[in-house]
Amino acid sequence: MTEQTVLISGAGVAGPTLAYWLARAGFRPTVVERAAGLRSSGSPVDVRGPAARVADRMGITARLREAGTAVTSLKFVDDAGRRTGRVAMGGDGGIELPRTDLAAILYEAARADTEFVFHDSITGLHQDDGGVDVTFESGAPRRFDLVIGADGLHSNVRRLAFGAEDAFVEHMGVYIATLPLAEPPADRTELVMYNSPGRAVAVHPSRGRGIAAFMFRGDAVPGFDHRDSALHKRMLASAYAGAGWRVPELLERVAEADDLYLDSVSRVRMAGWASGRIALAGDAASCVSLFGDGSTLAMAGAYTLAEELGRTPGDAASAFHRYESEHRKLVEPKQRNVSTAAALLIPATRRGLAARNFGTRLLPLVTAARRLVTARAA
Repeated sequence: MTEQTVLISGAGVAGPTLAYWLARAGFRPTVVERAAGLRSSGSPVDVRGPAARVADRMGITARLREAGTAVTSLKFVDDAGRRTGRVAMGGDGGIELPRTDLAAILYEAARADTEFVFHDSITGLHQDDGGVDVTFESGAPRRFDLVIGADGLHSNVRRLAFGAEDAFVEHMGVYIATLPLAEPPADRTELVMYNSPGRAVAVHPSRGRGIAAFMFRGDAVPGFDHRDSALHKRMLASAYAGAGWRVPELLERVAEADDLYLDSVSRVRMAGWASGRIALAGDAASCVSLFGDGSTLAMAGAYTLAEELGRTPGDAASAFHRYESEHRKLVEPKQRNVSTAAALLIPATRRGLAARNFGTRLLPLVTAARRLVTARAA
């Protein structure tokens, strides 16, 4: 059979993983990425469970460990910075590392057998029984056998092939923002979190320099734009007015920042992840957003998709169906747990906050803590 071409939109986590395995299954992958290069988010993400097994098969585990953070505990503090609780982190065999490093390692693994096109984006998809005609913002039109959207929560491929975003993306009542800090962390082993009802701020040591994360409850904002930095700064200033601990200082940095990230904690739910020769992977298909193993699920799903396409390269429809049936087994329990994770990390009331702090002395909140600033997408 003639080598089939596959266009993958998104060079984050799912995209390069999928490209790596498709090349080994006999396909010819191309990855197109809107950004001019690899994205720079330093937010810590996790590689564990099924993703750790994928990494082992790719031969990149040693590199992931070298890039890993050294965090071993999560400390909760009050307005004055006094400790109100602590939980241990780690011990589950997973690896926490900055998303930047994970994406770079996956890119390096895939690039020898993959065409990467940066600073371009898909503008049109027109499929027939033999393939998909694709138009781009700046590149010449091309034809591919298959197209995969691995382009995150705000997927361009999903919009073009399946419909408007608001038909699939559900706001979960929480927003999260991240901001890189200029200085190195005082303690590379400790993640510190401050809470007041309905809001939380954490400082994660990451690697080299820290990162601040702001998580707060809020209704969906009409016309919310995840690229509108001025709006994001206003939202944070309003949400954290009167907060204690280091929050006033961190808000001053927010006001001056040009690398602030803010988005809604959202859940993507779709009846199906494929339409003809076009399919979705990672957060584009099934985002469980910022409290739920996004990178782990992205790597695991990409591996499953490539494996199924390799089993029946002449029958993409059957491969897409098997991939979706298998990967939903991992995704759906995580999607159901988003509200529980939010309740643990961002209690809505003082009573809930007191109960959570007391519970840290009794219960291991490792799962919720490790997902503190999981980045999504692309």
